[in-house]
Amino acid sequence: MSAHALYPDLPNVTEPLDILVVAPHPDDAELGMGGTIAKMIARGWNVGIVDLTDGEPTPFGTPEIRAIETKVASAALGIKWRMNLGMKNRFLEASLENRHRLAGVFRLARPRWLFAPYWYDAHPDHTAATELVEGARFWSKLTKSDLPGTPFHPQRVFYYYCIHLKLAPQPAWIMDISETWDQKSASVAAYQSQFITGREDRDPSFLEQLREEAAHWGRSIGVRYGEPFASKEPLGMSDLVSLI
Repeated sequence: MSAHALYPDLPNVTEPLDILVVAPHPDDAELGMGGTIAKMIARGWNVGIVDLTDGEPTPFGTPEIRAIETKVASAALGIKWRMNLGMKNRFLEASLENRHRLAGVFRLARPRWLFAPYWYDAHPDHTAATELVEGARFWSKLTKSDLPGTPFHPQRVFYYYCIHLKLAPQPAWIMDISETWDQKSASVAAYQSQFITGREDRDPSFLEQLREEAAHWGRSIGVRYGEPFASKEPLGMSDLVSLI
């Protein structure tokens, strides 16, 4: 079966991705690392997002509304490579079938780095997504398999924080997103059905709280806004030029 038949919504894959962000639902990538996505695109990196589910049902959303919001959010970040694997929201599992589907995307898109949700969370879809990413990363390098494309192993997996627990993250590193905060804010605000509709009386508003969190991470590294990331594997450096 052709790759197009397996993945009818797969974007152009003639050029390998530098970064592929795997999100359980549309809005998770924006919440966890929207500023970093916009920043790396501005630097000329080839960045993609694969949403595993459509995120619905939700109290004020529909699949149609969420799809429109996702397009607006993608435009705010400058994302041109995005697809949805159509897995079932609220029932996301790290099954062999789902691992096979995601591994096929990795082999076709050939991302150098993967980003997944932080591995410890109250939301079962988020922990299932992370387990899927790690399993699919391993499977994507297998030979003598029925996976599409050719064997490929993404170099790194990093983890962004989009968590439903009141915990204090201890990140491995923090990205300065001061210059792209407005893009991140606009991408999250695009999801009106998730963060604004029905929450008009919330104080602080969801967007205000998001800004306060980004400011906290920014202060910790001496800049205005930041996004935290985790890593299970050690990070290597060739010099100290990029440290701030």
